[in-house]
Amino acid sequence: MLTFKSYTVEDVRDPFGIISGKRYEFMIELDVPEDDELYEEGGVSARVIVKVVEEQASIVTYDLLETSTGRILDFDLEEDEEADLELFCKEHLSE
Repeated sequence: MLTFKSYTVEDVRDPFGIISGKRYEFMIELDVPEDDELYEEGGVSARVIVKVVEEQASIVTYDLLETSTGRILDFDLEEDEEADLELFCKEHLSE
């Protein structure tokens, strides 16, 4: 299970009206224990793009980053962790 330390969410603007629905970018700092394979000394964050179409929200894409440097990590989350991430984003869309 993922533990979330802090986050920000921003509306992704579509000035040309090309994409359907709305898009949001979440930056979420994760609390990763030292014994986890995702652990990085500089911390781990997730950059998540969420789309909302007809009140249905889902993750379009996400990247895991080393928090201190912004370097993209070559890891993917497990299915249950992705589900936790999606649920977190859905719960915090209105903020």
